[in-house]
Amino acid sequence: MEVSICKQEMLQKKKNAVLVDGVILNGPITDSKAGEKFVEEACKIIMEEIIRKADDVTEKVCEWRAPETLKQILDLEMRDTGESHQKLLQLCQDVIQYSVKTSHPRFFNQLYAGIDYYSLVARFITEALNPSVYTYEVSPVFLLVEEAVIKKMIEFIGWEEGDGIFNPGGSVSNMYAMNLARYKFCPEIKEKGLSGLPRLVLFTSEECHYSMKKAASFLGIGTENVYFIKTDERGKMIPEELEKQVQRARKEGSAPFLVCATAGTTVLGAFDPLDKIADICEKHGLWLHVDASWGGSALISRKHCKLLHGIHRADSVAWNPHKMLLAGIQCCALLVKDNSGLLKKCYSAKAAYLFQQDKFYDVSYDTGDKSVQCSRRPDAFKFWLMWKALGTAGLEERVNRALALARYLVEEIKKREGFQLLLEPEYANVCFWYIPPSLRKMEDGPEFWQKLHQLPSNSLIPPTLCNFLRCRDLNGSPAPLAPFQMEHRMADGKQVSQLKRIDTLALISPKEETSPFQK
Repeated sequence: MEVSICKQEMLQKKKNAVLVDGVILNGPITDSKAGEKFVEEACKIIMEEIIRKADDVTEKVCEWRAPETLKQILDLEMRDTGESHQKLLQLCQDVIQYSVKTSHPRFFNQLYAGIDYYSLVARFITEALNPSVYTYEVSPVFLLVEEAVIKKMIEFIGWEEGDGIFNPGGSVSNMYAMNLARYKFCPEIKEKGLSGLPRLVLFTSEECHYSMKKAASFLGIGTENVYFIKTDERGKMIPEELEKQVQRARKEGSAPFLVCATAGTTVLGAFDPLDKIADICEKHGLWLHVDASWGGSALISRKHCKLLHGIHRADSVAWNPHKMLLAGIQCCALLVKDNSGLLKKCYSAKAAYLFQQDKFYDVSYDTGDKSVQCSRRPDAFKFWLMWKALGTAGLEERVNRALALARYLVEEIKKREGFQLLLEPEYANVCFWYIPPSLRKMEDGPEFWQKLHQLPSNSLIPPTLCNFLRCRDLNGSPAPLAPFQMEHRMADGKQVSQLKRIDTLALISPKEETSPFQK
């Protein structure tokens, strides 16, 4: 009854109202004034609770709550009627309070962290504009930005020309490259599928990213057809082993088509010998893809770009500026040396309702047909605005500082009793052991490693929450504080502990006068 009265009042106020199936079509959908006020208040919360506290070491990285407790705090249920703006603003506060603060100086986790204010503003802009990057007519600015950024990235790789596209993650870039290499090897697969094809095999190192197995599974190649090449003591692919496996695959009647090298492995930070691998690829006619998702940013540094010597010989490269360069997740590019339109040929579906050829502008700017996606975020924009703000020199300084911090950490580890460096790093990954006092006089052997593996680490604490990692020896006595987060893996029967992303860890925080390494 009340609803009917309200509709009658609205009809009286608006004589020309259009009513269809009981719905007023030309009436207001939302209260724009109230919406603007809500956005304004929410932005204040973002500014106060996230941005202004981003580098405050006195703040918590996260207020940890168990899943069931957090469900109750957040009131996750969606109801038939909407919540008040006051309740929604409180929910925003709660979400921020109980989320992990990845911009915190002591957020220790995977290969990203920290905050870049220019990239953040770029994300605010793109979220507000809500664009989709597929045709020039709907996304003119962001398509031109992506073109400019890709061109610049290609220059740093060392190619004279090329192509590329931004993707939702390095894993997707690796999948794109694998599919592109397969299409280049047998173009008929796009229309005829896998039937009738020989057994396709690809090669990558034992230390490669797990996305290679996922891509092989997703694309129907099969994980058993991924040949994992042995690595040396530093985690680098051994070229001689690659040559042996290529020859083995050929003798088995298989069809090798791709080698995926890694520039900056996830754990050891290893860079495969690209020049020697490229020689083998040229010899056997194989596509060379370089997963430089982590290590690609070293190309920006004149001092450290030598780590990727030979990358110009690659056919494709995955590079994630959201890692060391802090462009903000997600910001990931697949770059391709071919400039003949191979990307478009491989992925194009020629959707006539989007990619008409008789438009009033140059349709070569309609790049959406190079992508598996239709709707696609303008991820290049955050990198572009950050690059414009800092310049190449500013980006280079970020890389140099990251590796200088790694060197600093290594020297501090060497000084401290009970810390054992696994190997001298060549990148920002520092791998080490902490040996508690009760084990320091034991001889290296099976019993030593068994006892060391039994030690509790931070397994009861979520890995992103520790400001400091406190170990205990076998007697339960607390060990010295280690101002870094360790993650663990098994290698040659031994557990390797590793620190990641030290370029964004505040070894000497802005609010500390001394290093936390000092006792």
